[in-house]
Amino acid sequence: MDDDGRSARLERWEQVMETPLFVASGLFLISYAIRVLAHDLPAGWQDLCLAVTCAAWVLFVVDYAVRWALSGQGVRFLRRHVMDAVVVVLPLLRPLRIVKIYEAVQRRHTHARMSLHGRVIAYAGISAVLLGFAGSLSVYQAEYAAPGATIRTFGDSVWWACSTLTTVGYGDVTPVTPWGRIVAVGMMTGGLALLGAVTGSFSSWLIQTFALEEDKRPPGDSPGA
Repeated sequence: MDDDGRSARLERWEQVMETPLFVASGLFLISYAIRVLAHDLPAGWQDLCLAVTCAAWVLFVVDYAVRWALSGQGVRFLRRHVMDAVVVVLPLLRPLRIVKIYEAVQRRHTHARMSLHGRVIAYAGISAVLLGFAGSLSVYQAEYAAPGATIRTFGDSVWWACSTLTTVGYGDVTPVTPWGRIVAVGMMTGGLALLGAVTGSFSSWLIQTFALEEDKRPPGDSPGA
């Protein structure tokens, strides 16, 4: 099959899977949150939530495998879609798929609804909320019953996630388990990346705004004139 045919089939597959993956991302987060927070949930409901979580994970794996096969790129596909592979492997990051799917839907419109800078800030904000919530759940699940843990309630976990994502790091509550610390590293990295994206986009917007004002200024009407 030629490259144009592969690209067309890959594009059709991605369009077909947009809605199922969006729904799967939401169901994954909801079912995972119920399993973590509802300690007194009957065993049958716990099993149902686990089944939903696993089904969402299987859908992500199938989507990644099909896109890999349709691309015809072999190992190059892995190098070009590292984030997709990480999302498949790490449950913590799967809800971020919602942002990618929303961006794909926005690209279908002839005219963008927001400027590039506005979209970067908006998507970074959505990503921060999703990452913070998912990270709070993961850390709370790993920490609340651990010996010597300082994160005992979900509120403690949310407070820790906020301070970690914003790179403040008060240190009043910290993870003590190996998995909790692994999640913390991911949250720190994600927080730095999101903060950098928002700061860089906002700075670029300010520079462009001031540059446009300078271009509109009449000749000889400079501040130092």
